[in-house]
Amino acid sequence: MAGRLPGAAAAAAPLPRALLLLAAFALFSLTFLSLRSLRPAAAPSLALDSSLSSLPPSFAHPSVYHSPEAFTAGYAEMERSFKVYIYPDGDPKTFYQTPRKLTGKYASEGYFFQNIRESRFRTDDPDQAHLFFVPISPHKMRGKGTSYENMTIIVKDYVEGLINKYPYWNRTLGADHFFVTCHDVGVRAFEGLPFMVKNSIRVVCSPSYNVDFIPHKDIALPQVLQPFALPEGGNDVENRTTLGFWAGHRNSKIRVVLARVWENDTELAISNNRISRAIGELVYQKQFYHTKFCICPGGSQVNSARISDSIHYGCVPDYYDLPFNDILDWRKFAVVLTERDGLISPPHHAIYGLMS
Repeated sequence: MAGRLPGAAAAAAPLPRALLLLAAFALFSLTFLSLRSLRPAAAPSLALDSSLSSLPPSFAHPSVYHSPEAFTAGYAEMERSFKVYIYPDGDPKTFYQTPRKLTGKYASEGYFFQNIRESRFRTDDPDQAHLFFVPISPHKMRGKGTSYENMTIIVKDYVEGLINKYPYWNRTLGADHFFVTCHDVGVRAFEGLPFMVKNSIRVVCSPSYNVDFIPHKDIALPQVLQPFALPEGGNDVENRTTLGFWAGHRNSKIRVVLARVWENDTELAISNNRISRAIGELVYQKQFYHTKFCICPGGSQVNSARISDSIHYGCVPDYYDLPFNDILDWRKFAVVLTERDGLISPPHHAIYGLMS
């Protein structure tokens, strides 16, 4: 079990516990964001410092958790004592501040930056911190036109500067440090720091295993498009006449195989490309309403908001390392299949059970 060396602050929690608390914070952050999107446009600015109830808003459905009791206890501990230190170094005109926009499929990264900066979980005392946040945004770099090669150099110089200036990294070789990225090039930006990829906690949007995602160490952060284009879907299986739906590019082995096998199946709606707006307004989003299963096969880039779309529109999602896997029991509301079993149709009663 990794943790502080002797002499570290007594407030520090064992690293696995801190990792679970970070996942709980991420879950709370995204839940707070989802609720905020339903408020009028004139609602107060996003912040986490307002008074909170003893349970998170998402706890209205306790059955989706592996252990509601354990999550409740962990969440209460987070509220009571969890602290994160944000490194103050960085040029505020470049990549250190909140990413360039809080809209689109990479907005989760921006909201995480903003939430944690405004949060009461933030501490200015590194000796009281359970985790250390490395606040550099590959998404913002990419928005400024930075090349992949320069991104790698910038990240490497920045992190090595922190290691040389502060003693905290060397206490655990970075095991209590984390960074957040929702951009598909974010993983590439850290390629110059293999020890960071190996040791530190990566909070990554919709990660796939071919980018060195380590499930027991890293955290999957869902990409959320806020506000959603259409209202949430309902429990209306009888109106969902399409068995499965996927539209996207064939840019991975599993996508090529699934498209080749399924594209002529009349029970499925399979498209080689995302549905163009020229066909009709919100046709892609509306297709979710008519579908029982929304297929989320991994692509060559880590940039899909399909899981959150699937859940919002009442469709059962598939694939990727699922967000908050240590907290949520996805098998209670999703179909989890290996690629080998991807062509096997689940029984009809299972569909009703998952959507009820």
